[in-house]
Amino acid sequence: MPELEFKGKEFVRNHHLTVPFRPLVPDAGKSVGAVNTDGNLIIQGDNLEALKALLPLYAGKVDCIFIDPPYNTGNEGWCYNDNVNSPQLKAWFSENPVGIEDGLRHDKWCCMMWPRLKLLWELLSETGVICITIDSNEVSHALCLCDAIFGAGNRIAELIWRKVDSPNDNKVPLTPDHDYVLLYAKDKARVRLSKKHDDSILLGYRGLTEDGLRYRDRLLKKNGKNSLRKDRPTMFYPLTAPDGVQVFPMHDNGEEACWAMGKESVMSHEAAGTLIWKERVRSTGTIWEPYTREFAPEEGSRPFPTIWSSIDTMRQAQAMLTSIFGMTAVFSTPKPVALLSELFTLLTLDEESIILDSFAGSGTTAHAVLNLNAKDGGNRKFILVELEDYADTLTAERVRRVIRGYPFQGTQRETLYEKKLNWTELKKGDQLRSEAENTKTLYESQYDSVKITVDEGVLKVIGERKVSETAPGLGGEFTYCTLGEPLDLLKMLSGESLPARDAIGDWLLYCASGKRESDSLPTVPAELKEHLLGKQGAVYYWLLYRPDLDWLQSPAAALTLSLAEAIHAVDPSATHRVFSPVKYVPNKMLRELGQIEHATIPFAFFRRGGA
Repeated sequence: MPELEFKGKEFVRNHHLTVPFRPLVPDAGKSVGAVNTDGNLIIQGDNLEALKALLPLYAGKVDCIFIDPPYNTGNEGWCYNDNVNSPQLKAWFSENPVGIEDGLRHDKWCCMMWPRLKLLWELLSETGVICITIDSNEVSHALCLCDAIFGAGNRIAELIWRKVDSPNDNKVPLTPDHDYVLLYAKDKARVRLSKKHDDSILLGYRGLTEDGLRYRDRLLKKNGKNSLRKDRPTMFYPLTAPDGVQVFPMHDNGEEACWAMGKESVMSHEAAGTLIWKERVRSTGTIWEPYTREFAPEEGSRPFPTIWSSIDTMRQAQAMLTSIFGMTAVFSTPKPVALLSELFTLLTLDEESIILDSFAGSGTTAHAVLNLNAKDGGNRKFILVELEDYADTLTAERVRRVIRGYPFQGTQRETLYEKKLNWTELKKGDQLRSEAENTKTLYESQYDSVKITVDEGVLKVIGERKVSETAPGLGGEFTYCTLGEPLDLLKMLSGESLPARDAIGDWLLYCASGKRESDSLPTVPAELKEHLLGKQGAVYYWLLYRPDLDWLQSPAAALTLSLAEAIHAVDPSATHRVFSPVKYVPNKMLRELGQIEHATIPFAFFRRGGA
């Protein structure tokens, strides 16, 4: 498979491994509800460092990732600020922001995206999907990056979303009306996609049984292309009509035709009672014709298209932000809630799903998650990451207002009538016009205005009402976090920077085992409780640590023989990995005692596998 090459790739290929771990620091004053780092999160900070901070908590757990990264148009003013330890790369990125005159701006964009996509891959669950919005500036590079990191075989689709509904520059011959949404899976074979709800499908089932079931009958004889016996000779065979007559498929002009399915399928319909015979009157007499009966599904649905042209555009997204904040120009390129909602529907996110957005912007992702939870009573969780200063005043503030409710002034619109226009419907032009005008007349007294429009081939009657009220809150809560000081080896050795035990414990457990959760913990003696870090399978993890330099340099922080014996006694059949600054017992004696392994901190933080 062709491999994407870009300047700087050799320096960023494994950069995600060298990013220091920085613990999450909750800010209760900016949160809604009780502080809970296992719940909804809004994190202010560099998204590369934030993704690294999330690994101990969410590696392999995120069900859906939605990101809207810089499109690299040359006019965005985005800066590359990753601390890559390479003099060449530092010199190359000395000129920031990345502008349109920069001939290597595409390489720089790839350098920025590569380590982030690597960490996002680690966070994604085995059944998870990542959705990336992008435009033509970087779509080709984004596809190549994702093919390399997620695997070309895990590419699900490239959707086209119509982001504007009117020309945005009358001076140019072409206007960029669309963006792309790239969908990749961690494992495509394990992804479950849904169909789009569409009750209009049910209109094709015009029959009604005595039990009230809707159905339609399809002629068994094939018509149109490849419908002759010579085209499909195996589909030419007799069927026995109710009066015992052998019936062959024949066209009205006397040509031998063929059935639409084979004998076994017809016999299945006959056994199920869905092979229906109907009499047809001809000039030469009455003949029997077989049909297969299909019953309507409980709900109408159809496959999702790859071109999304009839959901909200950025104009509606801007209008929603204006209504939430009561002012215009809050954010230049918000994504509409409807776009996220449509993606969530396609991906069949269950009620406990975790959704991550590491380029959070105006906070649309959280809004869409809260909307969906309010609609079906779900408990989906969102995690937002935003670097810019507006993480509190825009991103989090929008979520606060959506949760609590906000004063709303604007226009509410409701579709009162709609009819998809096709040739069959257009033949009934007078009837359509009458139905639309009657609907308008019926509702005019209830709305400030009622409009008849045709949008994307659909005739609609829309009622508009000016409102000034408080929009009800959707409920929910979130914890606002910043990133703490990085775990620094030299500073830890000197005692200059000692992280909290929870922070060092989460990261150590993840580095030692690849995950953070513990199995149910046994009851241990009181003197051992503060040292027990977790248990995973047949391995116990112990941490002798306090963020106190005097304590760390005292005998209390050492693994002694008596402590090793007490730890071994908790579960003699298990392996015990003990992390501490020092030990006062030889390795030989630990081996003789049982399966006890020791690793010195902080050195052990930089290798996976513990001792």
